[in-house]
Amino acid sequence: MAKERTKELKRASWIGIAGNSVLSLLKITVGFISGSYAVVADGIDSLSDVFTFFITLYTTRIISKPPDKRYPYGYMKAETVATKLLSFIIFFAGAQLLISTASRIFNHEPREMPDIIAIYVTVISIAGKLILSLWQFKIGRKNNSAMIIANAKNMRNDIVISLSVLVGLIFTFQFGMPVLDLITALLVSFWIMKVAFNIFMETNRELMDGVDDTSVYDKIFQAVDSVEGAKNPHRIRVRKAANLYLIALDIEVDKNITVSDAHEIGRRVEIKIKKEISNIYDILLHIEPEGNIEDDEQFGLSRNDFKK
Repeated sequence: MAKERTKELKRASWIGIAGNSVLSLLKITVGFISGSYAVVADGIDSLSDVFTFFITLYTTRIISKPPDKRYPYGYMKAETVATKLLSFIIFFAGAQLLISTASRIFNHEPREMPDIIAIYVTVISIAGKLILSLWQFKIGRKNNSAMIIANAKNMRNDIVISLSVLVGLIFTFQFGMPVLDLITALLVSFWIMKVAFNIFMETNRELMDGVDDTSVYDKIFQAVDSVEGAKNPHRIRVRKAANLYLIALDIEVDKNITVSDAHEIGRRVEIKIKKEISNIYDILLHIEPEGNIEDDEQFGLSRNDFKK
């Protein structure tokens, strides 16, 4: 399953590289020919997307490496680090658009009428980016990849940028109001930076060993309750590495049973948890005698923590 996920992430990266390379070359070339600086800027933005997909491709190769003595949990968190890097790149693109747009507004730079072909290539760009974005969202959600989803959001930003370019060109040709092109671009830049900030904050939780979906704890409680002889699940700690869960928990068993029987109960608890939660990397289970109370337990969660 891990190999298939890696294969799909690599395919998504190569498709992103190829698609954005074609669109970038097309927009930059037509932008210069038509005299539309907005289209040229849009093409440069697509060129930056090629760079981000090379990051995802390289990261995909890293996360496929097996665990070793330096990284005994494997390299899966490289995906989270790469997603964090992508958020910076997206934010920089939005900030760059903000600065250049504001500069042109306050400097009152004259705007020349571009050629009509600029509109055609912008429409083609919107259609191409829409197809690429939907494809990336599909692969990202299927494989629970924050990195690919971040790239999909970035391309969704590109659609908004291209739409703003298209609206600006239409106003320029039909209404003689090129200033609306700049105002639209200014609003788009703020939206792009907001998206980048949200991606940045989402990755913080995983880097701090948190989880977005806390219902995973309910599934663990249900799994333990379904195993005869397993009692009082507590000190439960769940964290993620890319799309996989790492789970640690304590359970209690009758103190009079044999070690072998206690081990069998623990084994059945692990099997039940894996049935409830499909994408598990590892389960660390500690078995205690029933009634064992330790006042110094500072980490992990129990049922009482969800009743507050």
